[in-house]
Amino acid sequence: MAMKPADFKRWRKGLGLSQKEAAEMLGLKRRMVQYYEKGQRDGKKVGVPKIVRLACYALADGVADYGGPPKPKRAAKPEKRV
Repeated sequence: MAMKPADFKRWRKGLGLSQKEAAEMLGLKRRMVQYYEKGQRDGKKVGVPKIVRLACYALADGVADYGGPPKPKRAAKPEKRV
């Protein structure tokens, strides 16, 4: 289900972010945030890409950054019997 322009704006305002702050957190230019909130760019429809929607979800859930999955713990090597 795609995020509507009003949903995107509600997400930003719900976190108490300015357009500039939201853009910085999402790695976007402020102008793109404006396009997503308006739902159009140069008279053409603009949707919020899935990657941005997922980033919005993560930020709303308190995830500021993601460095990948944790390294697996190595099992202790069994001791050799002599």
